[in-house]
Amino acid sequence: MDNRVIFWRRLDLDGVERLSIVERDEQVHIAGTVIATEDGGFQIDHLWSLDADWSAQAVTVSRSGAGGAKAVHLERSGEDWLVDGIVRADLIGAEEPDLSVTPFCNTLPVRRLLKGSSDTITLDIVYIDGATLEVTRSRQAYDQIAAGRVRYRDLGLFAGFEAMLDVDRDGIVCRYEGLFEQVAIEPAAGNG
Repeated sequence: MDNRVIFWRRLDLDGVERLSIVERDEQVHIAGTVIATEDGGFQIDHLWSLDADWSAQAVTVSRSGAGGAKAVHLERSGEDWLVDGIVRADLIGAEEPDLSVTPFCNTLPVRRLLKGSSDTITLDIVYIDGATLEVTRSRQAYDQIAAGRVRYRDLGLFAGFEAMLDVDRDGIVCRYEGLFEQVAIEPAAGNG
């Protein structure tokens, strides 16, 4: 995949995201900024370190807005997840983090789906609530419907919710039914 910058807009309220993807030295670095008018307006910055297989190794999320500022840091350590430096037993074995305010997070399980031999994958995730930065465990499933078309199903915290995702050949979300739509994509300059 080429280094690139992606822009999404929210479909359910006023909001945008800029996300840069830079692959370097067997690692993938993601830097995103979400700005939205919801809840008096907020900005969320999220920085990700992925390995060469696009599996999250660490993520830092910072939120500022009408309710003040806060941050959370997740780091993988084998089967464990550390949240702000403390191992969380309830997260042991969870495969990937999911930050609620960005369609980028769907890319990690979608890439697993596209590389696998099954048309469906189910995984436990580390859910980060964008409004509170609270961290909990949840469960999700992804079904490949057709080339470039995936159904997302929540089996955990929001059981019963599902949405269709249009994705590109790299698993990046182009459109997330009712929530997000990619509006631009550009080559990344330098470090993004």
